[in-house]
Amino acid sequence: MSNLAFSSFTLNGVDAQKFLQGQVTLNVAALAENVTRYTAICSLKGRIQFGLWLTKLNPESFEIVTTQDQSEEFAKHIKKFGAFSKMKLEQAAQVFPTLNDDSTDFSPTETDVNVWQLQAIEAGQAWISATTAELFQPQELRLHQREGVHYDKGCYIGQEIIARLWFKAKPKSWLHLVQGTGDVPAPATQLNKDIQIVNSIAIDGGYKALVVAKPAALEELGLTILALPESLNGDVARPQ
Repeated sequence: MSNLAFSSFTLNGVDAQKFLQGQVTLNVAALAENVTRYTAICSLKGRIQFGLWLTKLNPESFEIVTTQDQSEEFAKHIKKFGAFSKMKLEQAAQVFPTLNDDSTDFSPTETDVNVWQLQAIEAGQAWISATTAELFQPQELRLHQREGVHYDKGCYIGQEIIARLWFKAKPKSWLHLVQGTGDVPAPATQLNKDIQIVNSIAIDGGYKALVVAKPAALEELGLTILALPESLNGDVARPQ
């Protein structure tokens, strides 16, 4: 049985949307209601500190899901930065994931988390846990290709560095789906200096994993590179 678990929160109040707009990488104001998107709260260095699934019920009411091992620190972060905002964060029941095309939905009905992990990895839906916090930039995880980052939404934590990487540079490493043999490398493990595990799971004869890597390094290590969904293919850099 997987050790991965998820915690859900509600954020309600007249300032909820305005507050989240200044925190997460996606454009909360433009997010359609009742649509779940995976997004991030970043550090000042532009690396993902908290990964979260965000659903807007209306501009004053949001549902948020994090991995359970990030839930306590996430709640502390929201209460610290939102201390003077008219809103209230409350933790709800444990929830369970189901893959839904290009996103994940959550409900209190128990599902097999191992099944979801494999499906999410194969779909390129990387997620952040406490182990991988502050290791990766959103663009490296192809988060912009999943509508989890918008570059024209205004200021948020880490925005200056994230925007600079998009408009004036490009990542040297980015997300790939690979298959390997042997023991399953844990998230955050570096297979070498140019390959780092984001998420991984055992399969017959080995493992599948999402890694942030330089393409040449994958070939050198002999890993099998598998195809990601079409929406996640191609260069992660800004089109010139």
